[in-house]
Amino acid sequence: MRVLISGARGQVGHELLRLAPEGFSVQGLGSAELDIADAGQVARVVAELQPQLIINAAAYTAVDKAESEPERAWAVNRDGVAHLAVEAERLGIPVLHISTDYVFAGDAQTPYRETDATGPTGVYGASKLGGEVMLAANCSRHIVLRTSWVFGSHGNNFVKTMLRLGREREELGVVADQQGCPTSAASIARALWALARQFREQGALPWGIYHFSGTPACTWHQFATEIFRQAVEQGLLERAPRVRAIATSEYPTPATRPAWSVLDCGKLRETCSIEQTDWRHELGLVLAELGNAPGR
Repeated sequence: MRVLISGARGQVGHELLRLAPEGFSVQGLGSAELDIADAGQVARVVAELQPQLIINAAAYTAVDKAESEPERAWAVNRDGVAHLAVEAERLGIPVLHISTDYVFAGDAQTPYRETDATGPTGVYGASKLGGEVMLAANCSRHIVLRTSWVFGSHGNNFVKTMLRLGREREELGVVADQQGCPTSAASIARALWALARQFREQGALPWGIYHFSGTPACTWHQFATEIFRQAVEQGLLERAPRVRAIATSEYPTPATRPAWSVLDCGKLRETCSIEQTDWRHELGLVLAELGNAPGR
């Protein structure tokens, strides 16, 4: 089965290429090769490659920068998805698309379900929600996979930032009043490939929106503390810095972060037999990979 992966140089795209199972002919393109915001380029590439499935891992993910660069965020996250959706529908093929917890307002107290009301608080979340809407409007066969707090060995993310700061500082403050679910890029890639295999075998999927994240829920402070614990255990850090719990108000950012980003992943488990992964185990794998990287 021929699969086109857009955004192949990002965190999840990198893992999609690395973990591609047998039975798929994969063409992974980064933004330099396929700018999904360019409708003409999307049309040409899809027509040339004639994929049987598109997995869209391309996104504008600079949450704070989006507040001052909204045109680009909307061009990629909404319009780019629309361009892929139109071409996929023209070929009669599905799109598997990655979205985000930021489509919600973050004011809930129980895990968000797929049917819960959305209410993004910033440009990034609003543009990603726009992409979901455009995909549904233009491509009859699609999966939206919302995820959260993505980390991995490739690209920029919270884990790598904490490792850098842990080497530079003896103490740092980390937000302790935001709850979410760290999710490894590899686990997202495995979930997407599981869906792709089901589509290849069955010729269809239960289309729609699904949630997928790591488990259990935690705060950024708890996440950081576990990163340092494991990093010391694996020899990436000589000692763990002191991690001071701070409030969101003590760390102002241009974009408002959701205070609650916990996703209910029961629908994906019950409908597609795809289980959540323990992010602490996934973190250990990522740290081991970083520890073995050349020139560490």
